Amino acid sequence: MSGNKKIVAISGSLRAGSSNHIILQYLAGLTPADVDYIIYSGVAQLPHFDPGLDNSDPPETVSSLRQLLAEADGIIICSPEYAFGVPGSLKNLLDWTVGSGSLEGKPLALITASTGGEHTHAALRLILKSALGANVLEDATLLIPFVRSKMDKDGNITDIATKEALHMVFDVLTGQL
Repeated sequence: MSGNKKIVAISGSLRAGSSNHIILQYLAGLTPADVDYIIYSGVAQLPHFDPGLDNSDPPETVSSLRQLLAEADGIIICSPEYAFGVPGSLKNLLDWTVGSGSLEGKPLALITASTGGEHTHAALRLILKSALGANVLEDATLLIPFVRSKMDKDGNITDIATKEALHMVFDVLTGQL
């Protein structure tokens, strides 16, 4: 164990080349040397939430997720909007954290990057704060509408205002660690 602070980043998209993964990779490049930055890659492997399995011996993938979140000093969630709502895979991950309290009090940055995104952004804020007790940092929430227009064909973020906003979000989160 490095002794460093730890940030766990979670994408609401399963597609590896998604805008949300690109943003999380961009933020990885901003990480100070004394912070470990982990992009969680197990969202697709989580079983569908089943209250009957949410007990002291949940599936191994759920136990691993809960342990990772418990050890985190901060969390970043970056999600698109699907059908005016939270993507099912991300909602499933969040459902698995309810009973464990894995996000309770954790400093959390929330980025919604999509064509629109306002519905998901509002829903995630409600879920994270009210149902999961996460410490959603107001100055570390960001809605990036029309995100693909802010990137070039190779996936590089080209919009200066978006880059500045991402730096601010990351600075606020790392300042809370």
